[in-house]
Amino acid sequence: MVNAVDIHALAEGVRSGDRRSLARAITLVESDRADHRIDALALLDMLGAKKQALRIGLSGTPGVGKSTFIESFGLMLTGFGKRVAVLAVDPSSARSGGSILGDKTRMDHLARDPNAFIRPSPSQTQLGGVARRSREAVALCEAAGFDIVLIETVGVGQSETVVAQMADLFVLLLAPAGGDELQGVKRGIMEMADLILVNKADGDLKAQATRTCADYAGALRLLRKRAQDPDGFPKALTISALEAAGLQTAWEEMQTLADWRQQSSVWQSTRDAQASYWFSEDVRAGLLSILQDDPQTAAQVAQAEKDVRSGLKTPAAAADAVLTPLLKRLH
Repeated sequence: MVNAVDIHALAEGVRSGDRRSLARAITLVESDRADHRIDALALLDMLGAKKQALRIGLSGTPGVGKSTFIESFGLMLTGFGKRVAVLAVDPSSARSGGSILGDKTRMDHLARDPNAFIRPSPSQTQLGGVARRSREAVALCEAAGFDIVLIETVGVGQSETVVAQMADLFVLLLAPAGGDELQGVKRGIMEMADLILVNKADGDLKAQATRTCADYAGALRLLRKRAQDPDGFPKALTISALEAAGLQTAWEEMQTLADWRQQSSVWQSTRDAQASYWFSEDVRAGLLSILQDDPQTAAQVAQAEKDVRSGLKTPAAAADAVLTPLLKRLH
């Protein structure tokens, strides 16, 4: 446990950009223990106002090369004098709850860069490709003075739109493929993307990557233009993370879009809407936690679950049997 005296020292360590302090702070905010949660909230409150980093959400299909892209892109940015934090979310096992958390081993060059920080976190039961406390981890990285925060999602497909609720820019990374891949991505995640990067545009795949990029560019033109976009966005580009080709062009496009949004009302209104979203999510999570901790409700849930398993009640009827008396108690 981090006591009250340590919280002050931890806050100072985070403000000074100490990576070990930042890692400890993220561990604290990710903890499910009630006493740690109290300390985590105190730490976040103590850090208070901080600089706003450019938050870039990154999603993509499995095997597309997200880790290779992040390492090449991150090294390019640190070469420009930027401080880069990477929050990589790894899938948790549905059986054991464990995660491999191997992102540092896949980005060994970036992990050794003094201007970079890589933090893998388990997704646990959180849906949408991010961890429950990813947004608070972003806030800690901003307090530590990082210029850019890359949020890498689990990488399971089109449902990973939650990252758009904590990012300023949402980048979708895809591999060269035919029409089946274009059909598989669907509109859900494409409508959220600000930039589609077709990776592996090198060697024998270069021509295929160019054709795939043209397919996505055409698909994007069919989508309704969004109010938060200047002319030409969203757009699709080809890159090669392996050869670091096209990365500078992609970065320039990200800067163009970010600058346009900052100069308009879109930037702040988006961040305000994101804050409102996460407030609602925290309220929902808190209410569920209260239900789980209440002995009477826990007993009713256990009995209802037995009734469902034995076939005495349908899931919907059992849920209603738990919620109805609870609502009466609240009133």
